[in-house]
Formats: sequence, structure tokens, C-alpha cells
Amino acid sequence: MTDAGTPATPPSSDDGQSGFDLGSAPDASRGNYRVLARKYRPTNFDNLIGQEALVRTISNAFETGRIPQAWILTGVRGVGKTTTARILARALNYELPDGSIKGPTVHMPTLGTHCQAIMESRHIDVLEMDAASHTGVDDVRQINDSVRYAPSSARYKVYIIDEVHMLSTAAFNAFLKTLEEPPAHAKFVFATTEIRKVPVTVLSRCQRFDLRRVEADVLMTHLGNIARQESVEVEPEALGIIARAAEGSVRDSLSLFDQAIAHAAGQVRADDVRQMLGLADRTRVIDLFDALARGDIAAAFSEFREQYDVGADPIVVLSDLAEFVNFVTRVKIVPATADNVVFGETERMRAREFATKLSMRVLSRMWQMLLKGITEVQGATRPAAAAEMVLVRIAYVADLPTPDEAIRMIEQNGGGSSPVSSGGSAPRSTSPAGTSAMQIAAARAASAPRGSAETMARPQMAAPAQATQSAPQLRLTTFPELVALAAEKRDLQTKAALEADVRLVRIEDGRLEVAMERSASRTLINDLGRKLEQWTGRRWTVIVSNEQGQPTLRSQAQSQQEQRERAAESDPRVQDVMARFPGARILEVRRLAPETPDADDMGEDPVESFDGDDE
Repeated sequence: MTDAGTPATPPSSDDGQSGFDLGSAPDASRGNYRVLARKYRPTNFDNLIGQEALVRTISNAFETGRIPQAWILTGVRGVGKTTTARILARALNYELPDGSIKGPTVHMPTLGTHCQAIMESRHIDVLEMDAASHTGVDDVRQINDSVRYAPSSARYKVYIIDEVHMLSTAAFNAFLKTLEEPPAHAKFVFATTEIRKVPVTVLSRCQRFDLRRVEADVLMTHLGNIARQESVEVEPEALGIIARAAEGSVRDSLSLFDQAIAHAAGQVRADDVRQMLGLADRTRVIDLFDALARGDIAAAFSEFREQYDVGADPIVVLSDLAEFVNFVTRVKIVPATADNVVFGETERMRAREFATKLSMRVLSRMWQMLLKGITEVQGATRPAAAAEMVLVRIAYVADLPTPDEAIRMIEQNGGGSSPVSSGGSAPRSTSPAGTSAMQIAAARAASAPRGSAETMARPQMAAPAQATQSAPQLRLTTFPELVALAAEKRDLQTKAALEADVRLVRIEDGRLEVAMERSASRTLINDLGRKLEQWTGRRWTVIVSNEQGQPTLRSQAQSQQEQRERAAESDPRVQDVMARFPGARILEVRRLAPETPDADDMGEDPVESFDGDDE
């Protein structure tokens, strides 16, 4: 028995159509058109694409006779859970009219006695139940009552329960006994998209299969075969777009392909599919990425506005941009990724080019900014304006060096003008890349204790002369210079250790003698010698001395702070203020003017901070 336009026996496997529920060509006058997702639904394991592990396990189980009483199939929508359940029911009950098949088998070259009725969900011994609309105990009780009776015509009674996670807790409990010890003639096949909602007591009684998402290239090949059978002309790039948009769902890919055929009314082109899905032109997205990578904000604005004017959604543009950033990153890590035919030739070629030119740091930064920007655009009242501001941020920092790179450039250029990366021409404001050598010297002097500024100024003023040499070597003559150098190299751990754990005994250029606090790391001396050689370009000898040495820089700073606080407390004006505000106390003393050697003796006025709380 067959329905209208469906052959009773599928074509032979030689024509590439075996195992599909084929229908006749569309005929609007007869109204018998079936969508591709139903027309090309697999009817045997040979045509179940992308689930090789499942097919192999079931095939081995059937051949050895190790058939469980229950299966549970899980996976995202459209990967074939219900279809697999029906194929399982067909395989369990496969019989030929001549009786040559004596048991379950995965090899079903032709339609058997029960196959047509099972695939059409009308066989009396194969019960399909939608748990979303039958969630109660009464529905399960009907199954428990009927499972005791032998099948009327088939080999097994098969119960297919779709979306089984929708059953109530009481219904699951009512199922447990039957599921654990069913009659020999009963089999259960469960399907769910929410495996975590199924009680573990049920899962432990079933053989579980996780249906995987179908790879985009496999979907693309599958759609190409269907296009040839439907006599539809389609561009390979259009198939790739549909395969990526389906996100591993076979049913979604067929539904989109069906829609694309109707939308194109002829040859299915990539531009038609993009317009149908609301996607931006892939080539234009790559051009936008190129403008951002070069830091050309004007070109990025122009390209984005042109895409927006033709109907592209700002969120979709940013999402496509993020997808291309991800693709370039994957190509940079695994170059063979660019050989995937799912992506267009232009996309693959330019991805290779960008992967060669752009660093991982730039790609990672663009990815993070796009992810944050997409969220901002989704919540913005003016999405287009919000998307433009995201592009501004990305273009501005496209070739901005990191602080360590900026300092390295300054040292290599001898403290000259602000270095510019060769990557682009984005507008720049004052940044670490524009810091001069004199500013670095000032920062070193500011971090040093009182009395060392003049000593530090001499080697720093000589930096421009040293920069003219091909391999300049940095000279260090004071301990504060060493601490400032660690801060300049952004080695905060070493800087903190030098300030808190090291007491200076003596220092010469190339030789450092120190005493150590008990809190110092055991590896500090070796690490310090290695880093000094790396930073200054010459070998250093670092020795631990038995002498007491000077107090640590942190102790000196605390002592100086306490002296300033005592001086402030003895100031008559401060005492007068504290008398007017009972409970006030001095929190911090800071100087707002440059220090002089005799500042304290001259009675220079400090600036105090007060707290009106006694505690």
C-alpha cells in the first residue's frame, strides 16, 4: 500500500536514492507536494547521514543478538531522533513476504511486509506517542496495560515516545518497573532534546545514543545530491550558506533549501540565499574586516552604511564579522581549515591572507570586542549607531601596540618620535606608544626615595647618545634605578620583591650585593641575575651578603611617611583644625610641590587629609 506519488519500492542503491521516502514531482493542481524534509527522510541506516557510531553499534548488536529492551536518543532538533526511532522499529520487525528474513537486521534493501506502515506511523504494533501532549500517569498506564499482550502481526511491539523529558515525575515512576523488566516481545525507543531532564533511574535502564550535529560539509554534499534529484540548479556557495545556517540540523537545512528554491524561482544563487536569510554579503563583510584591520574608520563606516542601507541588520553584520574573525583565527592555528569547501573560494583565500598578516593578539582583541559589542547593539535603542561605535573601538585599537611593545619600540628608537605600526593608519591619541625617554626618566625619579633624583638623572640624560649605538647597554648605578627598571619592564612581581624583601648593601654597574628579608623567595637571586642580564645587555653578579644593609625601600617609604605625619601633627595650624573638629585624625600627608633638600627645615606646608571618625 502506498500513498499518492510514493513508489512501493525505493529505487535501487545504484541511483543514489535508496532509503529515501521519495515522492513524485511537484504538481500544484493535484496538491500532493511534500516538503523536502519529509520527502527525503531516510528509511534505512544506509541513508542516515552523520551518525556512523550509532549505526555501527546497532548493527553489531543485531548481528550478535545483543538487543537491549530500550534505547534513548538525544540531540539537537533536526538531527534525526524520530527518524532513527522509526528505522529502529522497521529493522526490529523487518520481514519479507517469502519469509527469508528470520530476525532483526540493519540490511533492508527493499520494503518489507511492515515497512510502509511503520514509516507512515500507522502500524498497529508500533505505537508513537508525543510525551509533550501525553504527560500524565494515565497515558503511561495505558502502555503498561497493553505491553503485556503479544504483537498482532509484527515480531516486536515497539513503543516510540518523543520528547520523553516532558513526562511528569509520577509518569516516569509508573514507567520504571515496565521499563526494567518488559516482556520479550516489547521494545522502547525514547527521543529527547533535554536529556538532563530525564531521571537517572530511566537513563540507567536504557542504552543511550547521542546523535551528533551533522558537519557542514556533509550537509552540503547531502543538499547537492537532493538538488540533482530535484533538477534544481544551485551555486555551491549557496549550499555552503544553507549548511552553515542549519547549524548541524538536517531538517533545518532541508527546510531552508526548500525555502531557497521557492525564493529563487530558478537557479538558487548565493545572493538570493543571503537576502532570504537576512545575511550580509560575505565579500562585503570581508571588506569591512579589512578596513577594521587597517584601522581605516572612514572606510569601515562607509562599508557598514552601504550594507545597512540595503537592509542588512546591524546585529547580523557584527555576527558575520565575528564569524569571519573566528574563521581567520582557526586558519592561523590550523591552516588546513582553509581547505573546507563549505566556505567560498574568496573567503578561504582572504582568510589565508589575513591569517598571515594579523597576530593572534589582534584577532583575540577583535573577537572580544565584537562579542561585547553584539550584546550592546542588542540592547540599544538605535542599533545602527551602536554598531558604528563598536566599529570605531575596533578600528582604533587595530594596530595599537601593547604597553610592553610600546616600551620596546621606544628603546629601539632611542626615545624618538612615537612609533607607528605598519598595520594601519587609525587616528591616535596620547598613548603609551608616545611616551618619551625623558618621561620614563621622570617616572623613575618619582618612584625613588628623596636624594636620588640627581643621581638617576645622569644616566637617563645620556640615553639619547647611547641609542645611537647598534646594541645599547643600560647602566645602573643606584638601587632605585633598578626598581624603576623593573617597573618599566612591567615585571611587577620583581619590583614588589625588590621594594619589600631586599636590603641594599652596595651596587656597582654589573655587581649587586644585597641582604634578604625572611619573606624573600628562594629563587629571587637567580631570577634577578638573569633578568638584569636580559634588561641591561650585560652580565650581572648578584651576591647575598651577611651585612645588615640599608632598610628596604618599603621601610624607608613608611618611615618618611611617619615623619611627615609627625611634622603635620606638630604644625600649629593643623592642631587648630583638629581642635575645632574633635575626633579628627590625619590619614595621609602628600606634597603638592616639588621637594627641595631643605624643605622640612624651611617649614614647607604639607597637605593633610582628615577623617572625622575616631575609629
